[in-house]
Amino acid sequence: MIDIPAPLRLRLDSEALVHNWRALDRLSGRAACGAAVKADGYGLGATGVVERLAAAGCRDFFVATWSEAQALAPLGLPVSVLHGVRPEDMPAAMAGFARPVLNTAQQIARWREAGGGACDVMVDTGMNRLGVSPDKVRGGLLDGLAIETLMSHLASADEDTDAARAMSERQRATFAELTGVTGARRMSLANSAGIGLGTDYTFDLTRPGLALYGGAPRAEMAAAIRQVVFPEAQVLQRRSVRAGESVGYNATWTATEDTEVAVVNLGYADGYRRAFSGVGSASFRDHRLPVLGRVSMDLVILQCSASEGLEEEDWVGVSYDLAAQSTATGLSAYELLTGLGNRYARSWV
Repeated sequence: MIDIPAPLRLRLDSEALVHNWRALDRLSGRAACGAAVKADGYGLGATGVVERLAAAGCRDFFVATWSEAQALAPLGLPVSVLHGVRPEDMPAAMAGFARPVLNTAQQIARWREAGGGACDVMVDTGMNRLGVSPDKVRGGLLDGLAIETLMSHLASADEDTDAARAMSERQRATFAELTGVTGARRMSLANSAGIGLGTDYTFDLTRPGLALYGGAPRAEMAAAIRQVVFPEAQVLQRRSVRAGESVGYNATWTATEDTEVAVVNLGYADGYRRAFSGVGSASFRDHRLPVLGRVSMDLVILQCSASEGLEEEDWVGVSYDLAAQSTATGLSAYELLTGLGNRYARSWV
């Protein structure tokens, strides 16, 4: 195999990632602070994320599927699989490299019948997504299980409306009423935004995701969270566009004067969505390079008249502050992170 350097790269800030986890750990109060590393560590690369957070002291990791858990198995760390156990997952689940988070009565029965050991359980406190009902928990559904963590998930902790605050409080109160009802060793409710609601929500274990990777789900958390992800793309061509000519698909941008542009190796196949058309930007030697016209599958065109030194094969930094880019594009910070594709070379610095 020939080693072919990628024309796209993600510069990942190790110190910022660890800083964010430590900030969330402090905000979690007496609760332990875990880490959601599903979706390949929110697009950063789960193995690299877990290695760095484990070195910082994190001891609880959460993924969505058993294939994600298996990829982390060589690290020998505690991993929980949020989507539970299908019949086809049972060989992996019984291998012992991760714990299932049981979500339904059928999954609970399957785990019992197989003689499964330690598990986690999700309780639905009002989101109506995954989990068993509190009434069934009180009715004995979980009796006899070796439950490590009883958990639930907040639906609206990132919103500050009266309705959202009331829903979060209802969920917290419903979950708190289950304290001592099961033999669970720990209780866990708060995601990143839930941590921002205060220690009434943190119970024994928190499960941040977005905030680890640079997203601030609540305004009061923004000062504590640092950017982790810095995409960079290589220039494929620099060219001149004459006044009156257009660039890209559907000719959505037309030059009003002679303009220098750079065509870079980046597009919506790399998670740089069409929503960046006309609003995204990059930078080179402190010069801002606005996106011109439509973002296409593999290419973006940047205005570079002010960057006399920018040439073919140079690298530009893609503007990717999550809050700013979410506002500009209408995409959530979650989409901006998890959409980063596998064509980037990832480098931790």
